[in-house]
Amino acid sequence: MEGDTYRTIKAVAQGYYTEKRSRFISYAIPVRTVDEVKEELDRYRKRYYDARHVCWAYMLGPERLTFRANDDGEPSSTAGKPILGQINSNTLTDILVIVVRYFGGIELGTSGLIVAYRTAAAEAIAAAEVEERTVDEVFTVVFEYPYLNSVMRIVKEDHPTILSQKFEMDCEMTLQIRKGEAERVKNRLRKVETAYLKEDQNDKSL
Repeated sequence: MEGDTYRTIKAVAQGYYTEKRSRFISYAIPVRTVDEVKEELDRYRKRYYDARHVCWAYMLGPERLTFRANDDGEPSSTAGKPILGQINSNTLTDILVIVVRYFGGIELGTSGLIVAYRTAAAEAIAAAEVEERTVDEVFTVVFEYPYLNSVMRIVKEDHPTILSQKFEMDCEMTLQIRKGEAERVKNRLRKVETAYLKEDQNDKSL
């Protein structure tokens, strides 16, 4: 369903580009949070401590609303923006792309830098394995034990992932399902006598 999938990469991938003796080493890195971005940037800055520039851009979240680009001392918009442009043109998210530059002694000029950073970023992304993932919703249903069979029938028919379950006098099941299918399943569960939905701490949309 449109709006409940997103594209990201499975694992770290590397690219390489040279222009007038300047070397551009690029990495596409899967990340989920800003903290992970910071950790990866620290790791690569230490690894390439002798490089002239370590430029980067990232995009986070299924809605692709959290992003940032950094030129790391290169002329404004000649590095981070072209890197981010490659992330956008491939409609990727939960990704950090880093391009490390070793200066070759010859200035590339504004247009040359843009082409170099764009190409290096594209090389890393092209080397990555892209996968499509679903945006999922998590919710908890609470019901009395006699209605277990009714709830389990819905679970069996609609195939949500069971994250946790507790069967006592009052039963609880925490379920995860693709966002586009969640409301239909929740409506089915609401029709089971005594059942009600409890907001899960990981999902604020209920």
